[in-house]
Amino acid sequence: MKFKLSLVVLLILSINLVKCDENDDEFDDGVTVEEEVEPVVSQKEEKIEYQSPYPDNSKFHLAEHFDDLKRFEEKWIKSQAKKDDIAEEIAKYDGIWNLESPTRNILENDLGLVLKSKAKHAAISSRLNKPFKFGSKPLVVQYEVTLQDGQECGGSYIKLLSSGSDTTDLKSFNDKTPYTIMFGPDKCGNDVKLHFILRHVNPKNGTIEEKHSKKPKDRIEEPFKDKQPHLYKLIINPDNTYKIFVDHIAVNEGHLLRDLNPPINPPKEIDDPKDFKPESWDEREKIPDPTAVKPENWDVPPQIVDPNSSKPENWLDDEEDMIPDTTAEKPNDWDVELDGIWEPPMIKNPLCENAAGCGKWEPPMIANPEYKGKWRAPLIDNPNYQGKWSPKKIVNPDFFEDNDPFSRITTISAVGIELWSMSSDILFDNIVITDDESHATDWAEKTYDLKRKHLDKQAETFVQKMKKIVNESPWIVALLVVVIGLPVSIILYMLCSSSPKKIENPKKTDEMTADDTYEEPQATDKKSKFDLNEPEMEQLEVNEDVQEENVEQEQEEPVEEVKAEPTRKRKPRKE
Repeated sequence: MKFKLSLVVLLILSINLVKCDENDDEFDDGVTVEEEVEPVVSQKEEKIEYQSPYPDNSKFHLAEHFDDLKRFEEKWIKSQAKKDDIAEEIAKYDGIWNLESPTRNILENDLGLVLKSKAKHAAISSRLNKPFKFGSKPLVVQYEVTLQDGQECGGSYIKLLSSGSDTTDLKSFNDKTPYTIMFGPDKCGNDVKLHFILRHVNPKNGTIEEKHSKKPKDRIEEPFKDKQPHLYKLIINPDNTYKIFVDHIAVNEGHLLRDLNPPINPPKEIDDPKDFKPESWDEREKIPDPTAVKPENWDVPPQIVDPNSSKPENWLDDEEDMIPDTTAEKPNDWDVELDGIWEPPMIKNPLCENAAGCGKWEPPMIANPEYKGKWRAPLIDNPNYQGKWSPKKIVNPDFFEDNDPFSRITTISAVGIELWSMSSDILFDNIVITDDESHATDWAEKTYDLKRKHLDKQAETFVQKMKKIVNESPWIVALLVVVIGLPVSIILYMLCSSSPKKIENPKKTDEMTADDTYEEPQATDKKSKFDLNEPEMEQLEVNEDVQEENVEQEQEEPVEEVKAEPTRKRKPRKE
């Protein structure tokens, strides 16, 4: 125990010395204030130099940091459309968008696009600096999302709008506006998704069909809970491969021809819609044996009367288990027309309390050992079995073969965010669209990576900091042990060793009782307990025992039984 106490003191002194070492440039007034230990970042660490990246149009089809209010008002257009398939009062896109700092401000002068409202339709979009045409270069889409209020049901994805007449006026942007790609997180309840949806144009008839990427192997739930910024990136390569990243970590990848559902290319053959199964077609592999006969002694009841049971001797056949309460009286306000004929409430028959039972006695039932269940004829091979029927195959009239879907993806002319969410304060930031992954990586280094670096420092526990300091400066440990730890340990050992001797049996027990109180010592002529000889000590203990018994008897009070009043039950009132 003494050794453990010494170690605790040594640890406390070590912590204080380390704190002094970290803040050696501050004035120390000699006063120590004990506080709850939390991961604290010094002012020097909090000030991370941030400068809005330059949106070079030669590198980016779109690069938006949302730090320039004037630029934002010029480029981004809030939708004024209405949905045409819902009630008028909720059809309008009246969600509120603001340009503001995050609630947890990490970088100075860093703003983001925030959806302030919830349970409202909201849409906003911006035209690209130049359309993105799919050819020999990859498509790289990257953006940040911070769910500042968490998210239970709603999306935070973006849409890459298709080039064409339907996207000329972005004020009419709505859920029906044609898009080429939808990408980003979505969650409702336990259904967690990271969308990558490609709208593919049928080269044969021009119809459009949504193709969904396969799901990631692992559920991505943390971004919906931790209220921190997360970076999402999609890369589609000219070789028709794609890759999805979350916070620079690949979480999904695949091939446009193999890993989309439904597939890009339809099957060459399909079932003939005009072919029907004949009525006489027999698909049963097994049938009941028609020659089988149920045995004569098969049908027996599943339960029988217990032959070993007998009525108890003190069973009262002529008494009912429940009888009317003869002491009950009809209430004065009882209305026969409204309440019906009054009947006294039923109570447990007191004669049955000490008897085995009342009323008609019936022997208990037990499982019948002879019961075999419902009889069924045994199965045999069906002599008329014709196999599983399937319709004939015909050539698919809509078949086409697109072996290079990347090159046929519809050109992108704008980016839009169109949402309905049950969470507010969804922050979007640093949206970039480019054809070179290095440009997106460089942009992330100047934005998201700075935020992540700051958050990682804040997340470092005090123990981790201690380990780091010890590893970098092991001489501190030796100095503490020699200069401070050793003298303190010796002093504590000496103090603990000089404890007073224990007085033998000053009273019956050393445990604190409810009657133990502290009183200031007063001058008296009476002898102290510790000055009494052995006979006087025994007599004093006897007197104390008698006094304690008297107090206990005075505290005991008889508890009167409270008889519950009978409850009144009425019959249902007549209609």
